[in-house]
Amino acid sequence: MKKSSASSRKQKHINKHLEKINLYAAGIDIGSTSHYVSVPPELDDHPVREFPCFTGDLNRMADWLVQAGIQTVAMESTGIYWIPAFEILEERGLEVILVNAHHVSNVPGRKSDVQDCQWLQQLHTHGLLRGCFRTPEASIALRAYMRQRESVIQSASDCIRHMQKALRQMNLLLDNVVRDITGKTGMCIIRAILNGIRDPGELAKFRDARCKQDEQTIASSLEGHYREEHLFSLKPGS
Repeated sequence: MKKSSASSRKQKHINKHLEKINLYAAGIDIGSTSHYVSVPPELDDHPVREFPCFTGDLNRMADWLVQAGIQTVAMESTGIYWIPAFEILEERGLEVILVNAHHVSNVPGRKSDVQDCQWLQQLHTHGLLRGCFRTPEASIALRAYMRQRESVIQSASDCIRHMQKALRQMNLLLDNVVRDITGKTGMCIIRAILNGIRDPGELAKFRDARCKQDEQTIASSLEGHYREEHLFSLKPGS
């Protein structure tokens, strides 16, 4: 009697473990050129379909999932390729969870003849996947602006170093006499050099009145050895 009771408890535990948590779950294998999508076989005669990554195809993918009655979707966080699909599916009212690929690969029991999208769909159906943290929409937008700002600042810094190197290679020591070669004095002198002026005295006349160094000192720094390849490097966009 005791043995039978223990077996019954064990059987109940196994059934609960294999319970289907998400009956209307789909899995998407994200790729750079196309996505493979799997839904439960009971919902469609062709439960696995391939959709290219074009926006129109992503909308058709969302239409198919909604028509099939899908409520929740699991996809791997592959590079940045998941972002458009994620956003489009969320806009359609579907619950989308982003899964770490390493976590999925660590789940035992995968068979080689099962496609990735089907494996994701099966795991999600049984509630075995945990979604990654997804930052709020407002934070995502702010982060994009901040990254763009950082990129622009970095590009500007690289451009200034590029200009300074070209000047140094011609022994034009403008950075020794002005604090910032991209300031008013520095840029006026650089534009004059690119316009063909070579006389140090003439170049020094572009000195701004607020510059601490006098014209003679600036003229001394502009007595250099001009070479066409370095002048070419000094030009904007070169």
